[in-house]
Amino acid sequence: MGLITLSEVKPGLKLGNDVQTLRGNVLFQKGKVILPKDVEVLRAFMIHQVDIEQERTGASSTGKALPTSSSQAAGNEKNGERAGNGSSTVSAPVLPSLYEEYEKMVALTKNAFLSSLAAELPVYEIRTQLEVLFTHIKQYNVLTFSPRVMQEHDYVYHHAVLSAITSYQLAQWMDLPSKDWMQVAFAGLFHDIGNNKVDPQILHKPSTLTASEQEEIRQHTKYGYQVLKQAKAINEGARLAALQHHEKVDGSGYPLQLSGTQIHIYAKIVAIADIFHAMTLEKIYRKAQSPYLVLEQIQSEAFGKLDPAIVNVFIQRSTQIHNGIRVKLSNNQIGEIVFSDRDHPTRPMVSVEGTIINLMQQRQLHIQEVMG
Repeated sequence: MGLITLSEVKPGLKLGNDVQTLRGNVLFQKGKVILPKDVEVLRAFMIHQVDIEQERTGASSTGKALPTSSSQAAGNEKNGERAGNGSSTVSAPVLPSLYEEYEKMVALTKNAFLSSLAAELPVYEIRTQLEVLFTHIKQYNVLTFSPRVMQEHDYVYHHAVLSAITSYQLAQWMDLPSKDWMQVAFAGLFHDIGNNKVDPQILHKPSTLTASEQEEIRQHTKYGYQVLKQAKAINEGARLAALQHHEKVDGSGYPLQLSGTQIHIYAKIVAIADIFHAMTLEKIYRKAQSPYLVLEQIQSEAFGKLDPAIVNVFIQRSTQIHNGIRVKLSNNQIGEIVFSDRDHPTRPMVSVEGTIINLMQQRQLHIQEVMG
């Protein structure tokens, strides 16, 4: 059919070539079947012409456009083919088995933490359960996963398990050798185990800490390293993550004011997971924050505080699978992400009842909640 104008674009037509934005990002991929809402996206990006492969891909008895083959139709639905930055993007459904294994992991972690002062950590048992949990890693989505039930005083154990899963996934995203993945997970799980030796009244104090209380809190990094030094089957990198996860690449962190390459890569990974889950998990004295706002804060800390290369991988990969996901905006409107610019992944375009809201332009708004 060739090039046609935007006014001629109808749902059901099939693209003969990629559609690109003025900045060169791929908006729609070649072979995509145009959906009704896609016409609005094209209009929002001021696309004047598109290349159509053939006039129509077929129609059902109800008048709805269908792909030329059932396999392509299934593929489009399964892969979640939507407006995006050139990749088929969809959030895999969270299976009950992921929740079940997660909850077993939280219970095991709680028992391990409570007994760690009196006995050796049950590392073999923990590793076995982590291995079972990670068989469901493809169903884990860091921006949408949240515990089904969380008792007020179990925050620390949920935070530990979530940090383990996210650290494990981030190690994969960074293409670290597979032998590192489980050790990075241990690093995430045990990074705050030193808090067991901190006065609980200080640890859970909701008001501002005094200087001496802050110093006591900071000792948890050293305490954690000492606990893990006695544990078998945990490597030095995982131990150093407990010691170094509050170090900053500019040397402003603690306890040793290390900088740059002095900080172990496991500690740099865990630092990001730690911050993300500390801010997005509900606490007794603080509401959970929007995952997208937290990503923006982490991004701002990539300059001097966190490792910018690891931060970039985390933000790009965690937001990549969110085109087509339903979200609640800070004004309580419900919409669907239709396009994510790779340069501004935390500020996507959201379709709300047929209207495209560009969060890059409307800075007063942000994604409050990812609804899946």
